[in-house]
Amino acid sequence: MTRFHVIRSALVVAMALALSACGGNSGPAPSEAASAQGDAVVRVGDISVRAAPIQTAMLETAIAQQYGITRDANTILLLVAVRQGPEDDERSLPAIVTASATDLHGKKQMIPMREVRTGDLLDYIGTVETSLPETLRFDVKAVRDGRAVATLQFNREFYPR
Repeated sequence: MTRFHVIRSALVVAMALALSACGGNSGPAPSEAASAQGDAVVRVGDISVRAAPIQTAMLETAIAQQYGITRDANTILLLVAVRQGPEDDERSLPAIVTASATDLHGKKQMIPMREVRTGDLLDYIGTVETSLPETLRFDVKAVRDGRAVATLQFNREFYPR
Protein backbone atom coordinates (compact mmCIF):
# COMPACT_ATOMS: atom_id res chain seq x y z
CA MET A 1 0.00 0.00 0.00
CA THR A 2 1.45 3.39 -0.98
CA ARG A 3 1.79 6.30 1.40
CA PHE A 4 -0.93 8.06 -0.60
CA HIS A 5 -3.35 5.22 0.10
CA VAL A 6 -2.34 5.03 3.80
CA ILE A 7 -3.19 8.69 4.33
CA ARG A 8 -6.32 8.34 2.19
CA SER A 9 -7.36 5.38 4.38
CA ALA A 10 -6.80 7.46 7.53
CA LEU A 11 -9.07 10.12 6.03
CA VAL A 12 -11.86 7.64 5.28
CA VAL A 13 -11.73 6.04 8.74
CA ALA A 14 -11.67 9.39 10.54
CA MET A 15 -14.62 10.67 8.53
CA ALA A 16 -16.61 7.51 9.14
CA LEU A 17 -15.97 7.77 12.89
CA ALA A 18 -16.89 11.45 12.96
CA LEU A 19 -20.12 10.84 11.07
CA SER A 20 -21.10 7.85 13.19
CA ALA A 21 -20.56 9.94 16.32
CA CYS A 22 -23.11 12.46 15.03
CA GLY A 23 -25.93 9.90 15.31
CA GLY A 24 -29.30 10.13 13.63
CA ASN A 25 -30.01 9.96 9.94
CA SER A 26 -29.37 13.61 9.14
CA GLY A 27 -26.42 13.00 6.81
CA PRO A 28 -25.09 10.58 4.26
CA ALA A 29 -23.82 7.14 5.21
CA PRO A 30 -20.12 7.15 6.20
CA SER A 31 -19.00 5.46 2.98
CA GLU A 32 -20.96 7.97 0.89
CA ALA A 33 -19.54 10.93 2.80
CA ALA A 34 -16.02 9.54 2.61
CA SER A 35 -16.36 9.11 -1.13
CA ALA A 36 -17.76 12.61 -1.53
CA GLN A 37 -14.91 14.08 0.53
CA GLY A 38 -12.19 11.70 -0.68
CA ASP A 39 -9.45 12.30 -3.17
CA ALA A 40 -9.88 14.12 -6.46
CA VAL A 41 -8.54 12.27 -9.49
CA VAL A 42 -7.97 13.22 -13.09
CA ARG A 43 -6.64 10.83 -15.68
CA VAL A 44 -5.08 12.01 -18.95
CA GLY A 45 -4.08 9.09 -21.13
CA ASP A 46 -2.09 6.73 -18.91
CA ILE A 47 -1.15 9.47 -16.40
CA SER A 48 -3.22 10.08 -13.27
CA VAL A 49 -3.02 12.92 -10.77
CA ARG A 50 -4.60 12.35 -7.35
CA ALA A 51 -5.08 15.02 -4.71
CA ALA A 52 -6.26 14.37 -1.15
CA PRO A 53 -6.69 17.07 1.50
CA ILE A 54 -6.83 16.06 5.16
CA GLN A 55 -6.77 17.92 8.46
CA THR A 56 -3.36 17.24 9.96
CA ALA A 57 -4.97 16.54 13.36
CA MET A 58 -6.35 13.36 11.78
CA LEU A 59 -2.90 12.04 10.85
CA GLU A 60 -1.09 9.52 12.98
CA THR A 61 1.74 11.12 14.94
CA ALA A 62 4.37 9.06 13.10
CA ILE A 63 3.14 10.22 9.69
CA ALA A 64 3.05 13.87 10.80
CA GLN A 65 6.60 13.55 12.14
CA GLN A 66 7.76 11.86 8.93
CA TYR A 67 6.39 14.80 6.92
CA GLY A 68 7.72 17.36 9.42
CA ILE A 69 4.30 18.93 10.03
CA THR A 70 2.30 19.80 13.13
CA ARG A 71 -0.96 18.02 13.84
CA ASP A 72 -3.65 20.71 14.06
CA ALA A 73 -7.34 20.81 13.13
CA ASN A 74 -6.82 24.18 11.40
CA THR A 75 -3.95 22.92 9.23
CA ILE A 76 -4.86 21.10 6.04
CA LEU A 77 -2.36 18.78 4.36
CA LEU A 78 -2.67 18.46 0.59
CA LEU A 79 -1.15 15.24 -0.75
CA VAL A 80 -0.68 14.99 -4.53
CA ALA A 81 0.51 11.93 -6.46
CA VAL A 82 1.41 11.87 -10.15
CA ARG A 83 1.41 8.32 -11.53
CA GLN A 84 1.69 6.55 -14.86
CA GLY A 85 0.26 3.21 -15.87
CA PRO A 86 -2.78 1.14 -14.93
CA GLU A 87 -4.07 1.64 -11.37
CA ASP A 88 -2.78 -1.74 -10.17
CA ASP A 89 0.71 -1.14 -11.61
CA GLU A 90 1.36 2.61 -11.38
CA ARG A 91 4.79 4.18 -11.15
CA SER A 92 5.59 7.61 -9.73
CA LEU A 93 6.39 10.44 -12.11
CA PRO A 94 8.34 13.58 -11.26
CA ALA A 95 6.42 16.81 -11.89
CA ILE A 96 6.23 20.41 -10.84
CA VAL A 97 3.12 20.63 -8.69
CA THR A 98 1.52 23.96 -7.81
CA ALA A 99 -1.56 24.39 -5.67
CA SER A 100 -3.75 26.99 -4.05
CA ALA A 101 -6.77 27.05 -1.76
CA THR A 102 -9.52 29.67 -1.83
CA ASP A 103 -12.05 30.11 0.98
CA LEU A 104 -15.69 31.15 0.62
CA HIS A 105 -14.74 34.82 1.09
CA GLY A 106 -12.46 34.64 -1.94
CA LYS A 107 -9.22 34.72 0.04
CA LYS A 108 -6.67 32.73 -1.95
CA GLN A 109 -3.59 31.11 -0.40
CA MET A 110 -0.80 29.56 -2.41
CA ILE A 111 0.20 26.17 -1.01
CA PRO A 112 3.96 25.66 -1.17
CA MET A 113 4.39 22.07 -2.36
CA ARG A 114 7.44 19.94 -1.67
CA GLU A 115 8.60 16.59 -2.90
CA VAL A 116 8.59 13.60 -0.55
CA ARG A 117 10.41 10.42 -1.58
CA THR A 118 10.26 6.97 -0.05
CA GLY A 119 12.07 4.37 -2.12
CA ASP A 120 10.56 4.49 -5.61
CA LEU A 121 7.54 6.48 -4.46
CA LEU A 122 7.34 10.19 -5.09
CA ASP A 123 4.56 12.38 -3.71
CA TYR A 124 4.06 16.10 -3.21
CA ILE A 125 2.77 17.69 -0.02
CA GLY A 126 1.92 21.13 1.23
CA THR A 127 -0.12 22.67 4.03
CA VAL A 128 -2.59 25.51 4.28
CA GLU A 129 -3.99 27.21 7.39
CA THR A 130 -7.71 27.89 7.78
CA SER A 131 -10.38 28.70 10.35
CA LEU A 132 -13.08 26.12 10.91
CA PRO A 133 -15.68 25.39 9.75
CA GLU A 134 -14.59 26.17 6.21
CA THR A 135 -15.08 25.14 2.63
CA LEU A 136 -11.97 25.40 0.50
CA ARG A 137 -11.65 25.28 -3.27
CA PHE A 138 -8.37 23.63 -4.27
CA ASP A 139 -6.67 24.33 -7.58
CA VAL A 140 -3.88 21.86 -8.38
CA LYS A 141 -1.68 21.79 -11.47
CA ALA A 142 0.91 19.17 -12.39
CA VAL A 143 3.49 20.07 -15.06
CA ARG A 144 5.91 17.64 -16.74
CA ASP A 145 8.49 18.59 -19.34
CA GLY A 146 7.17 22.16 -19.43
CA ARG A 147 3.62 21.05 -20.31
CA ALA A 148 0.57 20.82 -18.07
CA VAL A 149 -0.25 17.16 -17.45
CA ALA A 150 -3.41 17.84 -15.53
CA THR A 151 -5.36 20.48 -13.66
CA LEU A 152 -7.77 19.68 -10.85
CA GLN A 153 -10.27 21.97 -9.18
CA PHE A 154 -12.38 20.64 -6.31
CA ASN A 155 -14.05 21.75 -3.06
CA ARG A 156 -13.76 20.19 0.37
CA GLU A 157 -15.46 21.00 3.67
CA PHE A 158 -13.61 20.97 6.99
CA TYR A 159 -15.11 21.01 10.48
CA PRO A 160 -13.81 21.37 14.04
CA ARG A 161 -12.81 18.05 15.58
